[in-house]
Amino acid sequence: MNWLERTELLVQKEGIEKIKNANILVVGLGGVGSFAAEFIARAGVNKITIVDGDVFDKTNINRQLPALHSTIGKSKAKTIADRLKDINPDIELTVLEEFLSPERAFEIVTPDYDYVLDCIDSISPKVNLIVAARRKKVKLISSMGAGGKLDASKVKVKDISKTKHCKMAKTLRKRLTKLKVDKGVKAVYSEEIQIPESLKLTDGINYKKSYYGTMSYMPAVFGLQAASHVINHLLTKK
Repeated sequence: MNWLERTELLVQKEGIEKIKNANILVVGLGGVGSFAAEFIARAGVNKITIVDGDVFDKTNINRQLPALHSTIGKSKAKTIADRLKDINPDIELTVLEEFLSPERAFEIVTPDYDYVLDCIDSISPKVNLIVAARRKKVKLISSMGAGGKLDASKVKVKDISKTKHCKMAKTLRKRLTKLKVDKGVKAVYSEEIQIPESLKLTDGINYKKSYYGTMSYMPAVFGLQAASHVINHLLTKK
């Protein structure tokens, strides 16, 4: 029995071929990216590149798909690669264990990709990835902040210029406007107002200066919305 039988019943043979033949880049494999990558693979995409230089730690267990006590200290990229190969042994997987520097963003993004999923949670690498995709005319969807929020029903996909009640989106818009990218970027974001008491400042390592508390299901909803948007784009693509 074909493991994609139920998917094919929904999208027909033509839809399955469109999904199978796609080439997708997922950057950032935390709460949002781990779910997005798995949804994309389970939909039947046969060619995926995943990028993350981090390892799992105990604080990831509350919200990241492969984060378990048994995976603490293990590479996120390698652990997720093993899962994706277990879902689809025929998948063509490129695994890049690295944090995205500005230079690498421009190297990694190429017109070979049908879609880029930006699931990075630090501002500077996000800006670099978005700008690289825009300059190279590659479609991209960017995940905004899932932290500090509890209501899954408030998560939307809109152009970044139309986002509201999201501090990450506001900061990104400012940075992108200076680089003449003020619209034309799809964003997954929540219209719920962030809970201010849940903010914590950090030492700024790996481009990250602060973070919000996060509920188990919220990053998954962001990953789901991003994956859904990409798969629907593939199905309607001429």
